Amino acid sequence: MIVTIVTFELPQPTTLAEITTTFQSTAPKYRGLPGLLRKNYWLSEDGRRAGGVYVWESRAAAEALYTDTWTAFVTEKYGKPPKIEWLLSPVMVDNRSDTIEVAA
Repeated sequence: MIVTIVTFELPQPTTLAEITTTFQSTAPKYRGLPGLLRKNYWLSEDGRRAGGVYVWESRAAAEALYTDTWTAFVTEKYGKPPKIEWLLSPVMVDNRSDTIEVAA
């Protein structure tokens, strides 16, 4: 599994209520996305940075999303291009389903 942390600097600080509305408008784009196991949106406590934490089946699945078109969409939506951090995730604990998944 691969975890990506996407971060973008906001042009001005925002509130949790404001960014929640924005995130709700983009969330449907990620439903049913091949290879995406989970996405959590996030906002820094000072309201200056936001982004997402994604859990992917594979790097190839993640790379299929992070195209020039996606980068342009995020840049237009939030004012600056995103930064993507790539992490390996060999084990995932899911308390909702009471499972532990080990990457192949």
